[in-house]
Amino acid sequence: MRAPDPKTSQDFTVMAIGQAGRLQYEAILLAGSLRLTNPGFSGRLVICEPQPGPLWRSDPRMSDEARALLQSLGATILPFDSQVFGQDYPYGNKIEALAALPDAPFLFLDTDTLILGDLGSLALDFRRPSASMRREGTWPQIELYGPGYTAIWKSLYDRFGLDFAASLDLDQPDEYWQRYLYFNAGWFFHESPRRFGARFLSYARSILNDRPPELVLQSLDPWLDQVALPLVIHSFGGGRPGPGLAGLDGAVTCHYRSLPLLYARESDRAVEVLEAVAKDQPLRRLLRDHAPVKAMVYQNQGRRARALFDRDALPRREQVIRNTLKREGLWLR
Repeated sequence: MRAPDPKTSQDFTVMAIGQAGRLQYEAILLAGSLRLTNPGFSGRLVICEPQPGPLWRSDPRMSDEARALLQSLGATILPFDSQVFGQDYPYGNKIEALAALPDAPFLFLDTDTLILGDLGSLALDFRRPSASMRREGTWPQIELYGPGYTAIWKSLYDRFGLDFAASLDLDQPDEYWQRYLYFNAGWFFHESPRRFGARFLSYARSILNDRPPELVLQSLDPWLDQVALPLVIHSFGGGRPGPGLAGLDGAVTCHYRSLPLLYARESDRAVEVLEAVAKDQPLRRLLRDHAPVKAMVYQNQGRRARALFDRDALPRREQVIRNTLKREGLWLR
């Protein structure tokens, strides 16, 4: 029997992080949307849960009710221990949790993501990793008398013995942020979570603990994961996603970031899926305890937020959308 084509096989792990507070409710929405839109999905949904330990000042585990509900939706709850980051840098969960996964192809999704369409339609070549291009030029922030984009990024490629020139988008002008490989860490994938995670952790720790001189003026909180991620992807022979992955951040997945932002700028399909999942009675009993779902979905405040914006002419900067929502009393996180 021929091995399945890595570009079309659905036999992979969808991975997200679940923990006490906001993320447990978002994990339920994610799991519910996967069940709704991909009833024949043959892979696995794994919700990775950090465990109590010295790097957490409070118990990060989900409630028993949330855990049981996720399992009823077909999710596997996978515990992992925080050895490096923990509460001081929770974005590091996505790095450390990779070591706990079965060593099979995986697609990581930030927990504030909905599945809108067929995962089988994605051209996922797990041998060539990639990540989300739905990002703004958030890092680095260039200082007047400091090094520029080229000097900063090249210092990192040099640190790890990587081919900096091969990472550049030469269609973009020199010293313009989009010329340089930079991702949103909202989704990424590879054939081996163990190898990918080990390198991700190694690079992130090196950058954090022994930053190159060119990074002295740069903040790494909360950007550390997004600084290390393009280096890791490039090191495994990956790069910018091709047209076969357009469904991620498109017709197949929606990384909404917050429910007010979802209603303000995302597609009618995203709203439809959110409301179908949230209004499912077994899920509603727990989701109504989450203030953003209660206000945006059950109290119809999301419709108010949606009416404030023209999806065909949205502000170019997300901060403008956020400020409008805040002014109208519709910002909840």
